[in-house]
Amino acid sequence: MTFPLNPGAEGIRARIFHIIFESNTPGAKAFDIGLIVAILLSVAVILLSSVEDYAARYGTLFYVLEWAFTLLFSIELLLRIYCLERPTLYLKSFYGIVDLIAILPTWLVLLIPGAHGLVIVRILRVLRIFRILRLMEFVGEAGLLIDALKRSLRQILLFFFSIFMVVTLFAALMYVIESPEAGFTSIPMSIYWAIVSMTTVGYGDIVPATPLGKSITVVLMLLGYSIIAVPTGVFSAQVIRSIREDRYSDEACPGCGHDRHEKRARYCMRCGTWLDEDSEDPRKKDDENKDDQEKDDENKDDQEKDEDKNAPQDS
Repeated sequence: MTFPLNPGAEGIRARIFHIIFESNTPGAKAFDIGLIVAILLSVAVILLSSVEDYAARYGTLFYVLEWAFTLLFSIELLLRIYCLERPTLYLKSFYGIVDLIAILPTWLVLLIPGAHGLVIVRILRVLRIFRILRLMEFVGEAGLLIDALKRSLRQILLFFFSIFMVVTLFAALMYVIESPEAGFTSIPMSIYWAIVSMTTVGYGDIVPATPLGKSITVVLMLLGYSIIAVPTGVFSAQVIRSIREDRYSDEACPGCGHDRHEKRARYCMRCGTWLDEDSEDPRKKDDENKDDQEKDDENKDDQEKDEDKNAPQDS
């Protein structure tokens, strides 16, 4: 969340807050894990209840479980609102909206028929598992994928446009070669066949009948296999580039000019030069302190020698 959430007051509200909104205590971890299990089970109930055989056999059980989960999540949301100093901040957040949407469909079933299927949005609440298992740092890695996708978007669009031209040419060719009885009733229908063939799906609803058409189909399928790696390679290259930019700095070393250092690096990996030009190298301070200490020791030695010379000698 992008805003701080604070407990409403000391006492029971603060204890509830630490259990619900934090995950660094045994109680909080147990609550979060239990919540995830309840969410997954409620989603499983919704999925199974959509199967006609299961719905006919266990319809009453699914109905009871669904309302049990709805009451559980409703109590949980009320506790979240109760323990917060400013509940509206949470309700306006992403997780607050998801929590609210997760229970509204079941309550709306009482008023609006057909709203039952919307309960599946509860699966969005599983996003909390990143906070529970201390994996929030991996959420930031999604930014690398998004950045790579943005960078490769132009190449990927160009690739898809080229594929569309190839598909259209093959489709027009097959429309001329094959007969409508084989399923090639129009160029758009032939484009559908070309896409299915190029992706090697092959539904079998449209099949070429002539030897020439079958030969063209073989070429199109082989072409489909060969072009699969093109967008994958483009995207992978951009992902690697994003990872490098996120990890490495482009600033050159003031000593040797090397520019492939990790962003957290303090010294050059080649020559050992201090990289942060805005601050002073702590080693210089240590060297200066050593020099000052050596000078002080020399001065003390000189003073002791002078005192020995000036001291009166025994006759």
